[in-house]
Parts: sequence; structure tokens; C-alpha cells
Amino acid sequence: MLTPSSPASDAAIKIEAESNSNGDELTALYTVDDIFIGCKIYASKDGDFRLAEILQIHTKKGKKVFYVHFQDYNKRLDEWIGSDRINFSKALILPELKVEKEEKKEKKSKLKNSKNNSKNDKLKQGKVSGTATPSTPGQGNTEMLDLDNLNVQGLKRPGEEVSREDEIKKLRTSGSMTQNHLEVSRVRNLDRIILGEHIIEPWYFSPYPVELTEEDDIYICDFTLSYFGSRKQFERFRKKCSLRHPPGNEIYRDSRVSFWEIDGRKQRTWCRNLCLLSKLFLDHKTLYYDVDPFLFYVMTVKSSEGHHIVGYFSKEKESADGYNVACILTLPCYQKKGYGKLLIQFSYMLSYVENKVGSPEKPLSDLGLLSYRAFWTDTLVKLLVERNSPHLMLKNNPKGNSIASSSSTASKGNNNEITIDEISSMTCMTTTDILHTLTTLQMLRYYKGQHIIVLTEKIMDLYEKLVKKIKEKKKHELEPSRLQWTPPSFTASQLRFGW
Repeated sequence: MLTPSSPASDAAIKIEAESNSNGDELTALYTVDDIFIGCKIYASKDGDFRLAEILQIHTKKGKKVFYVHFQDYNKRLDEWIGSDRINFSKALILPELKVEKEEKKEKKSKLKNSKNNSKNDKLKQGKVSGTATPSTPGQGNTEMLDLDNLNVQGLKRPGEEVSREDEIKKLRTSGSMTQNHLEVSRVRNLDRIILGEHIIEPWYFSPYPVELTEEDDIYICDFTLSYFGSRKQFERFRKKCSLRHPPGNEIYRDSRVSFWEIDGRKQRTWCRNLCLLSKLFLDHKTLYYDVDPFLFYVMTVKSSEGHHIVGYFSKEKESADGYNVACILTLPCYQKKGYGKLLIQFSYMLSYVENKVGSPEKPLSDLGLLSYRAFWTDTLVKLLVERNSPHLMLKNNPKGNSIASSSSTASKGNNNEITIDEISSMTCMTTTDILHTLTTLQMLRYYKGQHIIVLTEKIMDLYEKLVKKIKEKKKHELEPSRLQWTPPSFTASQLRFGW
């Protein structure tokens, strides 16, 4: 029997919105005018209301729009939203005061400094009294690397941040493109760009002219990289434009891609436009208009209309830190197609011709670090497996273009032994990057008083997958023999950079 409080199965039931204690429908707890920068609101995202922080407020075409960062989402997913996506029935969260936390940090830093000073005093006393541990013969001058603290990504530790003035000074003297964290926090200013046939949503802020930020679509020529706020201007420009490739020297070409070398001093306008475009997708790099200290290497694909830019990397003409890449980017419309690894491979091809080891400028972005780790993994796995098993090298490299083939002829001794320096000279990778990759792959182990490199089943599976991709032409590899390039040399006057 149904209880009196239960409805009959054939009875009509009225549907109403939830009511408050007075019987009225839920009302808004705040208005648009109550929202300010720093507070948090609930906004619709992926079919649900999620907590979002207000980073910027702007009036566009008479209506207020809000730039928000959704909690637990990547920064590149920050976006402009209208008031129609805000849930006003949920409470507005005010920003927290951080005064007490800053005071605690100061106290902690003072305690750390006092502890470090006491440790240094003890070490000094130990050395004076002769209690320091004696060094073994032959190891006194070697540098010991801490494998657990290899700063491959190069992120700034607390207290190492630099001011904007120091950053600009460093740029003008050394040509670094590393960006301060204060610049990273700037708000994305463009909604959408149209590059050739591709419609792309930017990820980050880029200092395009202010008048373009009011437009919904920005048109960019994929040959000159010039930018326009209206389609009519863009079409009129394209009718007069005769450029069909990057304005530089073509130094590599195969069946799939071409590479062009462009001097920032000779092609300032084009290189500045390239930096403006790349800043839309790079969070950890900055842009200034002094592009003279850099060489730009642009990768293109060819069509009936001309050579279209796929990605690029820039390189300092004179790097005091030994970097072979300053900025590197594959445009979003060409990502996940293997072009990023080709850019990285080409940078190491240039380093090989220069007879130098190199590493990318730090910090790397999250996607950049993943690309470099994947390239370093492929390079080391292929080298070490083929060095240990020469029959695999002969089987999978009929043209003899393996790195291991050159190494085996150079070292006439045991193929089962190799040094980190030998790996570095063969691959042009730094010892830090090599040790980081070997440690990440869990290949480097300590056994019976010495370090050994272990080729596990996982490593052999990686090698088989790599070889299979190359044979099935799913993975394109550059051919060093096709590179037509001589390392450029510059006089002292050509290396004087400034405004």
C-alpha cells in the first residue's frame, strides 16, 4: 500500500524551480558591478559551473567582459567570458589577504640564512682542522653532478627572479629571450587569428597594436607575417604581395620540409612579426623589438602557392651559455605531426657542423620540455641499443646513417663500454641533458662500485617502436647530407647590439 504522502503513479506532478524560505525563486547574490579583479566566481565551463578567478575586466562594444582563469585548468585555457556564463546564484568569493603569509616567509628565510651560515662556519672549521674527507686520486678535479637535482627545465627558484629593468639589460647585452614571471601573468588580448587557411585561437598575450584588440578576427599573411584588422585590408595587401617564402637563404630541402636561415639584423620587420606571432603561443619567452642578436631558422612546407611557415627556432649569434636554441615553436595548426622533433633535430644538426654541444635556453615551456624529452629519449635509445648490438645497427640502417656507426669506428675497443663524454660528442647533447634522460628512463644504475647503463625490456620495446615508425614512414627524419650550410661568422661591430 502506498503511503498518503506518496503520489499516485498516474497523477500529474507540477515542476517548479527551487524556492528559498520566503517561497520566492533563487535570486542573484550579486550583480555585474560587484565583480572586481582578484575575486572568484562560478562560470560555465565544459557543461558545468567551475570556480574561476577574475584576472581582467574590459568593456567591449558596450558590454562588460571578464578574463578568467579556471581553477585546476592550464593557463592557456584562460578566456574572455560574458556575464551570461556567470552563475550569480552562487556566492562571490573575495580574494585572500597575504600579509601574514609574507611575514612568515620572511621569518623562514631568515632562519634558513642563519642555518646556512652556521653550516658554512662548520665546514670552514672542518677544513682548517683537517677533518675534510680526502679525495681519491684522479677525481680531485672532476665535477660531481647531483642526479636528483638536475635543473633541465631551468625554472627560477624562489628569490632568483629578476626585475624588468635587469631583464631588459640582460637582453641587450646577451640576447636572452627568457621572460620574467610578471610578464607571464599578462592577459591574452586577441580572440582569434586567421593565418592563411588556418583559424587559430591564441593562448597568451602578445603586444600587437592596441587597435587590433577590439577586433574579433586578426588576419595574418602567412608569407610576410603582416597583420590586419579587417579582411578587406588583408585581401588588398595579398593582391600586391609577391613574397612566397621566408626572406632568407634556403639551407635544407627534402621531400617534406625546407629550412631557411634569416638574420634578424637584415630582416628586422619580418623577424619582429614572427616574434609577435610566436608570443601568442609561448608563455615563458618575451619579445622586444631588438632582434639583431638572433638568427632565425624557419621550417616550411611547400604548396602550389608557396612555402608556408610550420615552425621555427631562434638562436643567438654569440651565446655565452652555449645555448643552441633561444625560442622554439611549432604553430598549433601543425602540432602533433612530428614537426617539433624535426626542429629539435635540425638544431642539433647545426651544432654538429659547428662541432659544439648545445642545449635549449631555459626555462622550457611544458610542451617544449615534453618535445625535448621525447627527442632525447629517441636519440639515446637508438644510439645505445645499436652500440650494444651492431647487428641491429646494420639491419635497421642500410644507408649507414646511424650515430652508432660513426661511434663504433671511432672507438676500436669494446662496444659494450661508453662514456658520457663520448655520447655528448656523438649527439651534441650536453652531459646534463644526457644524465637527466638516462635517469628518467631508469637506465643509469650503480652496480658493484660502478655506474652501468641497463637496456631493459622497456628500452628494447621503445627501440622496436622507433624503428617500426621509421620503416613505415610514420616518422620523418632529416638527412644531414642535404644540409648546405656554413656556420656564419660575425665581426665585433656586427655583434654590437642596441637600439
